[in-house]
Amino acid sequence: MDKSKNKKKKISRSFQFWLLVLVGIAFIATTVFLWIFQTEISEKDTIDLLELNISDVIQDINDASDENMLKISWAIAEEMDLADEITNQFLEELTQKYDVTEINYINENGIIVASTYKDFMNYEMASGTQSAEFLVLLSGSKEYVQSYQPVSYDNTLWRKYGGVILERGGFVQVGYGSQRFQRDIGEFVVGVTRNRHVGENGCIIIVDEEWNIVSDRYGNEGKNLDVTGLYIDTEKINTGKVFIDEIYGKSCYCIYEEAESYKIVAVIPTSEAALSRNVSVGITVIMQVVVFSLLFIMIYILVSRLVVNNIHKINESLSNITEGKLDTVVDVRTHVEFDELSNDINSTVETLKKYILEAETRIDTELAFAKAIQHSALPDVNPNYTKYEEFDIWASMHTAKEVGGDFYDFYFINEDVLAFLIADVSGKGIPAAMFMMTSKTLLKSCAESSMSVDEVFTVANDKLCESNEAGMFVTAWMGYLNIRTGEIAYANAGHNPPLVKRANGKFEYLESVPDLVLAGMDGIPYSRNELKLNPGDVIYLYTDGVTEATNAQEELYGEERLETILNNNSEADLETLCTSIKADIDEFVEDEPQFDDITMLCLKWKGRQ
Repeated sequence: MDKSKNKKKKISRSFQFWLLVLVGIAFIATTVFLWIFQTEISEKDTIDLLELNISDVIQDINDASDENMLKISWAIAEEMDLADEITNQFLEELTQKYDVTEINYINENGIIVASTYKDFMNYEMASGTQSAEFLVLLSGSKEYVQSYQPVSYDNTLWRKYGGVILERGGFVQVGYGSQRFQRDIGEFVVGVTRNRHVGENGCIIIVDEEWNIVSDRYGNEGKNLDVTGLYIDTEKINTGKVFIDEIYGKSCYCIYEEAESYKIVAVIPTSEAALSRNVSVGITVIMQVVVFSLLFIMIYILVSRLVVNNIHKINESLSNITEGKLDTVVDVRTHVEFDELSNDINSTVETLKKYILEAETRIDTELAFAKAIQHSALPDVNPNYTKYEEFDIWASMHTAKEVGGDFYDFYFINEDVLAFLIADVSGKGIPAAMFMMTSKTLLKSCAESSMSVDEVFTVANDKLCESNEAGMFVTAWMGYLNIRTGEIAYANAGHNPPLVKRANGKFEYLESVPDLVLAGMDGIPYSRNELKLNPGDVIYLYTDGVTEATNAQEELYGEERLETILNNNSEADLETLCTSIKADIDEFVEDEPQFDDITMLCLKWKGRQ
């Protein structure tokens, strides 16, 4: 199985990832919104700037045109007031003198009574919208000027008119056409736009009715507007509307208006128009990066301190609890939620401890009862055996747990033959104890059926292999002692070699080749071995809990130390001998817990007295 698929992410990493995603989305969204918003503002500011510059130029042109028109009108009015009679001929002479296109004399009733245009004679000024504007001169105004526009009488004629009051009554109206108008203010127009900038690199271009440049920033006066690259289709592009076109090789925002027979075009490069947007967005993006970074760090730290760290504390406590440290108290009280969680966990642990205590008490009682049953199943050295003069026997079992898998046994199978054995079941605890009882019963049953010692192991092995799903096995050493002759027939199923002490000698290991353990594999034959004891000889049987006892330095008690302690106590009685060995093992391991069952059986053949 791929372990990486089952690997879970830490909540802090997941939170960090999704917080970063959300902050990133927020950053992108605000940047896009800011870009759109600043683009609209930039375009609006650009339009406002273009309109403002056009408005200023128009106002300057109108002011200059009006001032010049009124100046000529007052000069003509002064001569008309000094004249004895105002005739059409007299007015013709004044038009020649002042180089104007038209002069009209209007009486107090608003009727043209003299004019350089015969068709205008007796025309009522009030009959036309354009001409009626001059009637303000009959209502108290001293002067009035109009912009360049069609006349009411004939809209094919374009005139700029100025009118002033006459001392002799009525008023004079002076007008001139586009040529005279443009000649009159052309020099001013060139000056008013030559040095005018729209923004940093934009400009004002003024063209006449023939699209010839009157004034621009680059000195192209007299040339057609085409030289700039700009083309204005008046049928598609209305005055006051912004459009984009290439001017002098640069993409520009453009807007145009008409004033006094001129077309005034204001232009500004689109790159300059976007500069303010780019600067604004750039500065704001930098500020956003700083703000969102600080916000990310602050939120992450805040959540880590308020939530994740407290979760880690609770998890540490829970880890201790799951390891069996039930005295651990969860004490995270920073907020109501964690306080309630801590109380719930502590309450659960207290309830669990209560149930465990009850279960332990019940199990201890049952194990004590099981231990008593197991020990009661082992033979005791009682008067039934101490009455025999031919031999002494002593055995003990110290289990690592309440019940164990070691066992010993001894019993007579006939008047002269004593069967004795020691065995060690794999594993510990209840399963080993149950398998031990089965093995003990089976071996005794076979032995009491008059089988030889090797046959006992062969039959018992096949029986134990049946229904052995747990895969347990038994090591055993079993001997038949003829109490009259001292002869021993024995078999070894993978067990530790016993030690034999000859009379007036020392303990030595009995060398023999062990067979396979019991319940390891069915159909295995076991061999029979023989040993002759002399009066006073002792045989000592033990399980591996003796030699494999381990101290704090992880050192084994070992066969050599066992042999030494046996020889140091070789003259002691059997009980003292076994007790000395157990005491030496305890001294060796000190406070280390007992790892395995410790079982010993010691037999001394004394022969016939």
